[in-house]
Amino acid sequence: MPNALRSNIFPSAREDAAASRLHVSTPQTESPAYRLAFLDDEFILQQELRPVRLQLELLKPELLMQKNKIESTVVIFGSARLQDQQTAKKQLDEIEESARQSPGDASLQARLRAARRSLANSRYYEEARKLAAIISKNCQYSEKKTHVVITGGGPGIMEAANRGAAEMNAVSIGLNIVLPHEQAPNPFITPELCFQFHYFAIRKMHFLLRARALIVFPGGFGTLDELFETLTLIQTAKIKPMPVLLFGADFWRKVINFEALVEEGTISAEDINLFTYVESAEEAWSHIARFNDLTEKI
Repeated sequence: MPNALRSNIFPSAREDAAASRLHVSTPQTESPAYRLAFLDDEFILQQELRPVRLQLELLKPELLMQKNKIESTVVIFGSARLQDQQTAKKQLDEIEESARQSPGDASLQARLRAARRSLANSRYYEEARKLAAIISKNCQYSEKKTHVVITGGGPGIMEAANRGAAEMNAVSIGLNIVLPHEQAPNPFITPELCFQFHYFAIRKMHFLLRARALIVFPGGFGTLDELFETLTLIQTAKIKPMPVLLFGADFWRKVINFEALVEEGTISAEDINLFTYVESAEEAWSHIARFNDLTEKI
C-alpha cells in the first residue's frame, strides 16, 4: 500500500541530486560533461541559457509569493537617496558647523545647499513610511495578505515604505537588483519575501503582477523608468487600470511637463487622467481605498 499512495513514481530532483554524488571517482565521472545539468553552474551560466535563467527568475519569486499567500500588492517607488528626517537634520547640523568655521569654502557652501534640500525632501521619507503603515494597518488584520507593500528593497523611499509596514507588524516585499556597486536590502523587508534579481524586466513584471495601486515618490532615472513603463502598460491596455499616484505635485510638474506632451500631440489629453497628484499619506490612502473598495479607516 505505501507505494500505491505515492503521487509520483519518479525520484524527486533532490533524490537524483543526492544519488549523483554517490558515484565512484573516475576520469569519466569527474568530467563536467557527467554533471547533472541542473547541478552544473558552468552550464547554467552559459550565454545560451539566458532564456532558462529568465524563466527561473520569473518562477522563483512567483512560487514563494504563492507559498506566502500574497494575494495583492501596493507598489511604492521613489529615490534611494532621500533620507529620514533625523539623519538629514544631523547631516545638515554637521555641515553648518563646518561652514561656520570655513565661511569662504565654496565646496562647503554647495554641500550646505544640498543638505538643506535633503532635509526639505526628508518629508517624502516620512510620508512614505506613514502611508505604508496606514496601508498595512488597514489591509493585514487577518491571515489574508492583501495590498501588501512592495518596494525595490533598497534605501531611501524604499526603506521608508518597508519600515512603515514593519512598524505595523505586517509583512512587506523587497525586490532587489544586482548592481555593479555594493548594495544590500534594507533591514525592514520580511526576510522570506526579500528577492534578488538580475533582470530589470523580470523585476518590473513582479512589481505589477499583483499590483492594485502604484505610488511614485520623487526619484531619479530608475523611478522615472518604472513610472513610465506602468503608464505605458495602462495606456495600451496591457494591464488593467489602477491608481497611479504621483507624490508631490511641485516636484513632478517641475521635472515632467505632461501638458507639453499633450500640446505637441504625442499623448492624448485623456492620458493626463492616468495619474493623480497627491500631497499626503492620508490623501494617497483615500484614493487607494476608494478604488479597491476598502474601508477608509486611518
